[in-house]
Amino acid sequence: MNATLISEHGLTLNDYDVLVQLADAPGRVLRRVDLADRVVLSASGITRLLEGLERAGYVCKRSCDADARVTYAMLTDAGYEKLLEASKTHHGDIERLFTEHFSDEELETLGGLLNRLVCPAARAAAGAETGSAAVA
Repeated sequence: MNATLISEHGLTLNDYDVLVQLADAPGRVLRRVDLADRVVLSASGITRLLEGLERAGYVCKRSCDADARVTYAMLTDAGYEKLLEASKTHHGDIERLFTEHFSDEELETLGGLLNRLVCPAARAAAGAETGSAAVA
């Protein structure tokens, strides 16, 4: 899955995860330290990852007016669009992986359960492609 995201969208799985987390956050903004916790990266790891996403124009850095020690990562419109494009590919990879191992009935049950966990950005991406609001 990582190789496909890289080759088709120039994103690693960690990049994709960061975009998903930001898209799912209120205002598409998170404190960088909270984002690092959500994607299980160290402070230096999230800094390096965000620098690459910032150079690509997918994320921008914001400072906190109340506390100069706090910085935020904010998903840009270009980052949101990139996430929507990459979500189609990523969901296709996941679908292929699961359809190889489960029957249609098992997939239907699993899809119903997993749909409860899908973030709004991913749900929007899948709905835009299929014309529905749900992701299986």
